[in-house]
Amino acid sequence: MQIEQILERHKFNTEILKEEIIQELWSGYGKLLRVRTVSEDLIIKLISSPNEINHPKGFASSFAHERKMKSYQVEMNFYSRYHAHLAFAHTPKYLAHYQGEEYQYIILSDLKKIGFKVKEILSPIEVQHCIEWLANFHYTYLNHTPHGLWDIGSYWHLDTRPDEYQKMPNGPLKEYAKLVDNKLNQCEHQTIVHGDAKLANFLFKTSEVSALDFQYTGGGVGVKDLAYFLSSIYNEDELQRNEKKCLEIYFSKLKDLGASTELIQAWQELYPYAWFDFYRFLAGWSPGHYKINAYIKLQMQKVLDAIK
Repeated sequence: MQIEQILERHKFNTEILKEEIIQELWSGYGKLLRVRTVSEDLIIKLISSPNEINHPKGFASSFAHERKMKSYQVEMNFYSRYHAHLAFAHTPKYLAHYQGEEYQYIILSDLKKIGFKVKEILSPIEVQHCIEWLANFHYTYLNHTPHGLWDIGSYWHLDTRPDEYQKMPNGPLKEYAKLVDNKLNQCEHQTIVHGDAKLANFLFKTSEVSALDFQYTGGGVGVKDLAYFLSSIYNEDELQRNEKKCLEIYFSKLKDLGASTELIQAWQELYPYAWFDFYRFLAGWSPGHYKINAYIKLQMQKVLDAIK
């Protein structure tokens, strides 16, 4: 499919000045493109099923393929249908999408054009901006049913990871996986979570932050996003040092927005459970992963102490 044809289909300017590949999509499912025309700058996420799936961890089952393809549908649904957060939690502007039998794509505004940049190391205030973005997003969608999204958000959700679960060695992570999953999913206070809220999916501009990549967005408790974000910016020593401050930022923001005392208490109690749940995924997906450290093991132990 030629980019000119895509632009023409949606009545964009077809006079292309520059076209570049930002990155290949995970496991060969397509490309993320930046396209500059004489009148606008666009991001096009072009998706197609690979002839041969090359998963870096070896998880290339038909089940995994269907999960991946659904994730792109979810992302299109999110961008095209969900707008309530935009005044409080910035995301790229949705412009168009298309779904065909051979390929599909989504077209978004280019955040780079308006000054947003990638960052690999964050200042304390930038960490705060990300945490507050999460709190704003979570508060916006409190008690919203995730129509067109994942019923349960986050890419490591237990029901979507049977292959990884089977590979796990016997032990408390495996033994209590379902109990922890139920604890998170049956909490009275649910929202819509980003589902992949790592540093690489945030862009920065002065005092602003924007999130992108909503393939695993769906229902859940907000601390799942918070724990995963912190895992992406801190090592185990930094997690220990910064945990109290980060939790204070997140829950203070929720309180300021109007979240109930009951919600705040429930999510505070579930913070270790969110880490346990993510640890369970890592143990089956990549047992040597650097995120399996003393901090995540401490969170697991907190859960075990609570449930035994």
